[in-house]
Amino acid sequence: MKSPHNRSTLSRALLSAALLSIVAGSAGAQQTRLNPQEKRITDEAIHADLQGYEATQGRIQALNDAGRPVRDYGMAKAQCWLDVSFHEYTRNDRSAFPQDALTESEKLIVAMENGVAPLPTDTPLVNNARYLRDDLWQRLKAIHGTPGFSCAQQAVACGEVELVHAGNEFNQQQWRHSKPYIQIAEDLVNDAEALARQCAVAPAAAPAATPGPLIANVLFEFDRDGRKDIRGYSLESIDRALATLAGEKRELAGVTLVGHADRMQGRGFDYNQGLSQRRAQTVRELLIGRGIAADRIRYEYRGDTQQVQQCDGVTPRAALLECLLPNRRVEVRFELAR
Repeated sequence: MKSPHNRSTLSRALLSAALLSIVAGSAGAQQTRLNPQEKRITDEAIHADLQGYEATQGRIQALNDAGRPVRDYGMAKAQCWLDVSFHEYTRNDRSAFPQDALTESEKLIVAMENGVAPLPTDTPLVNNARYLRDDLWQRLKAIHGTPGFSCAQQAVACGEVELVHAGNEFNQQQWRHSKPYIQIAEDLVNDAEALARQCAVAPAAAPAATPGPLIANVLFEFDRDGRKDIRGYSLESIDRALATLAGEKRELAGVTLVGHADRMQGRGFDYNQGLSQRRAQTVRELLIGRGIAADRIRYEYRGDTQQVQQCDGVTPRAALLECLLPNRRVEVRFELAR
C-alpha cells in the first residue's frame, strides 16, 4: 500500500501540467464538472476531465504562490479532497464520489480566493460515505482549537478527508476496500497528535499545558484475550509509542488501559465485560514486560458499550468479524507529564 505522502506526490505529478495563470475573480465563479461515467470512454472526454483537475491544481498553486502555505488547514484540505477525487477517478470509481470530493476542494478554494475567514472546518460525508471510526474523528476534533493545531493542521485536514474516503469505499465494497484508507487515517491522526505535542506556540507567560496522551490500540482475535491472541501488527503501535516517548524525551506520568469487546452477542453483557477485563489485564502484563512499572498502570473495562465501528450489513460472518476488529481492542493511553 502506498503511503499517503507517496500517493499525494503521485497525484501531483500526474497533475503537473497545472494552469498557473487563472485570475482569482473568474476562478471564483468556476465549477469543474467531470463527465458522467458513461461518457468517459473517449480520449476527448478523459482529456477534458484531466484539464479540469489541472485547472483546480493550478488554483491551489496560485494561492500558494500568493503566500498561503501548504500546511494551512484550508490549503491542505483542498489539496487532499483533490487528491482523493483524482485517485478514485483513475480507479474508475463509477459513483458520485470523484465529483463530490472535487466540489469540496473547489468550495475551499473559492473561499480562500475571496478571503473568507475563518474557513469552515466541517467535513461532509460526501456521496453518503459511511461514518467510520468515531474514535479517530474524536481525536482529530480534540486538536482543533488547541495551540498545537497550528503545527498539526495539515495532518488533521487530510486525516478528516481520508476518513470520508474510507467511508465511501466501505459503502461500495465493504471493509476489505476501506481498510487501507482507515490505516492512512490512523497514521495521519498519530502524526497530527505528535505535531501538536511538539508545537511550541504558547505565549511564554501562559502556563504550560499538559500534553495530550499518546494513544495505541492493541487488537485481539474474536472471543480471545491471551497474549498469543493479539494481532501482531497492533503491538507495533505500543512500540512506536514507547519510541516516541524516548525520542521526544517525554516523562511518563502513567498508563491507562481501557478494555473493549465487539458487539457480537451470544454470551451476554457479563461475558463481554469479563472478556474486556481479561484483555486489559493481558496488556497490563505485556507493558510490565516492556519495563513499565506496575504501579503506573491502571485499567478499566467497558465490554461492548463503546463500539468504534458498526459494520452494519457486512456479510459473510468472516468479513463481519474482521470488520469488527477495531472494537476488540485495549486502548492504551500513555499519559505524559507536564
